[in-house]
Amino acid sequence: FLRKQKLGTFRLPVTLDWAEGKPAVLYSSWTSIGNGKVDGGKSGPSAELHVVVKVEADPRYMLQFEKVTALSPQIIQVSSKNQQSIFSCKFSRDKLSRCRVGASDMSSNSAWGSKSEDREKRRERKGWLVMIHDLSGSPVAAASMVTPFVPSAGSDYVARSNPGAWLILRPESPGADNWRPWGRLEAWRDRGGKDIGCRFQLMAEGGGVTGVSSGVLTSETILSAKKGGDFTIDARRFKQEVSLGPSPVESPRRNSLSPRSSGELSFGLGLHAVGEFVMSCGVRGDRNSSKPLVQVAMRHVSCVEDVAVFVALAAAVDLSVYACQPFKRRLRKELAEALSSS
Repeated sequence: FLRKQKLGTFRLPVTLDWAEGKPAVLYSSWTSIGNGKVDGGKSGPSAELHVVVKVEADPRYMLQFEKVTALSPQIIQVSSKNQQSIFSCKFSRDKLSRCRVGASDMSSNSAWGSKSEDREKRRERKGWLVMIHDLSGSPVAAASMVTPFVPSAGSDYVARSNPGAWLILRPESPGADNWRPWGRLEAWRDRGGKDIGCRFQLMAEGGGVTGVSSGVLTSETILSAKKGGDFTIDARRFKQEVSLGPSPVESPRRNSLSPRSSGELSFGLGLHAVGEFVMSCGVRGDRNSSKPLVQVAMRHVSCVEDVAVFVALAAAVDLSVYACQPFKRRLRKELAEALSSS
C-alpha cells in the first residue's frame, strides 16, 4: 500500500509565448520538485523530475467566399498552400422549405407566395435560401430563412423580441432529397440600430423547430451594423445542460479535406470541451460588400460535409446583416437582383 504524498512543486511562469498560437516547447529539462529527506528527518538531495511542457497549435481550416454571398460564389480553401475551390454557393428565394423540412417545422409567420407579397416586400424580407454544393454538384448543406425579417411596431428595425430566423440544414444521407435541421440562427437589430445581434442554437438530436427549446445555445454575438465583426462559436460559452452526442472527432492535422461523409457532426459538451474554439465568420457592415472568411477548428471536422454546415451558417450570418438593415433603405443591388431573378 502506497500512501499519497506530495513530492514537491513545479512552477512555470506564464509568458507571451502562450498567446502566439504557434507550436512551442516552453520547458524541457530536469527540475527540482522539493527537498528530499533521509532517515531521521534530515535534509537530503532534492527529488528531480524531467518535465516537457508544450504549447500545441490550434489547426484550423480557413475558407473564403470568392464574391459576395448574393452572387452565388465559389468557396475557396485558403489555408492550404495551393488555394482551391471546395464548395459552390447558390443564393435564391426558398422554394424547398415546405417540401424538404416539412410544414410543421416552418414558422407560422412565413407566408410563401402570398398575394400581398408585392405590397409588403418593402416591409418584410423572407424566403431567402443558400444552398452549398460540393465539387460534384451534390447539395451538402443549406441555410433557409424560416422566419421573415420584419420591423417591429413603430420602428424601422427588426427587434430582439421578434427576430428573423434561419434553419441550417444538412441532408439526411449523402444524395438524399430530405433535409434535417442542424442548427437555428436568429438575428435582430439592437441598441438604437447600431448593432446586430446573432443567436445560434444546435438542434437537439437533429430534430425540428419544435426541439429548439431543448437545443443548446452555442453563440450569442453582437456585430457592428456599420463595421461588421466576427461571429464566433467557442466551447467556453456552451451551456452544458444537454448532451448532443459523442465528443468531437479527433481528426488528424491536415490541410486537405476528405470528401467522404461522416454522416454526423456534433459537439461534446463535457468539461473536456472548455476553452475550445469551434468556428468563426468574419463579415462586414451592411453598407459594404462582404466576402465572409470562415475558420473551423480541425478537431470538429472529419470530412468535407462537416465543414459545409459551417459555411452555410456563415452565409446566413452574412445575409442577416443585410436583412436587418433599416427597411426604408433599399437592399444592395446585387442582393436585390439575385432575389428578383430567382
